[in-house]
Amino acid sequence: MFSGMSITKSTKNCSGQINRLKEAFQSADTVVIGAGAGLSTSAGFVYTRERFEKYFSDFEQKYGFHDMYSGGFYPYETPEEHWAYWSRYIYINRYMDTPKPVYQALLDLVKHKDYFVITTNVDHCFQKAGFDKKRLFYTQGDYGLFQCSEPCCTETFENETVIRQMLERQTDMRIPTELLPVCPHCGKPLTMNLRSDDKFVEDEGWHLAAGRYENFLRTRKNQRILFLELGVGYNTPGIVKFSFWKMTEGNPKAVYACVNLGEAGAPTEIRDRSICINADIGKVLEQL
Repeated sequence: MFSGMSITKSTKNCSGQINRLKEAFQSADTVVIGAGAGLSTSAGFVYTRERFEKYFSDFEQKYGFHDMYSGGFYPYETPEEHWAYWSRYIYINRYMDTPKPVYQALLDLVKHKDYFVITTNVDHCFQKAGFDKKRLFYTQGDYGLFQCSEPCCTETFENETVIRQMLERQTDMRIPTELLPVCPHCGKPLTMNLRSDDKFVEDEGWHLAAGRYENFLRTRKNQRILFLELGVGYNTPGIVKFSFWKMTEGNPKAVYACVNLGEAGAPTEIRDRSICINADIGKVLEQL
């Protein structure tokens, strides 16, 4: 499929491509948004440099890592230290607002269109910005949910209250032992509801969202669809990128658009119906 992954990178004039994207928005019956980490990065959810130092300078000094991502994999000696880090991480990347209104700008573009969002992001930014919950499918989980580490059930648990308690009561990069989260059914430790292995819990809400997405695509498959890919890389390309390519190829009325700083490209098979913009997503949305 797609000529052995022969990809044409964006080398065209950015303003010309933005004008093409404007026209695609105007003519589309339906917009399907596929979002990756680059969208949240554009909105200011950066895991390195100043933002990391602002919230995790004490962890950096004690444990020696230099970005939030590395901190998530550090082998902490105790669960109290582990949850001191993760409660702070979850709070700033799930319950705080993004520094820049990129998600709001995207909503302004599509709120009067027939749209659906599929995203590998787990930071809940779409819903916080006001997107219709029934038009969202978070495929990889949610920082705002716990699940049993076993898991003994297909249930997830809201974590905002306990995360805030962990944040407020931690001292010397440790939380009180009584705040360690445990499964109410089996007593095993709770963990984040994030897809990292075969223990990821797809709860009822996950399956309902998956069904709504599948039904949305099925009932609109012959329409003029704009498949708008924003900030998707190659960590899990099959979820958004490859599926968007395939659906664009299969629908002659469809247009594929990729906005991604440094990684904007499309396969040659759909090149004539592709719009690739190698630029910051937030700045492109401003121009739209």
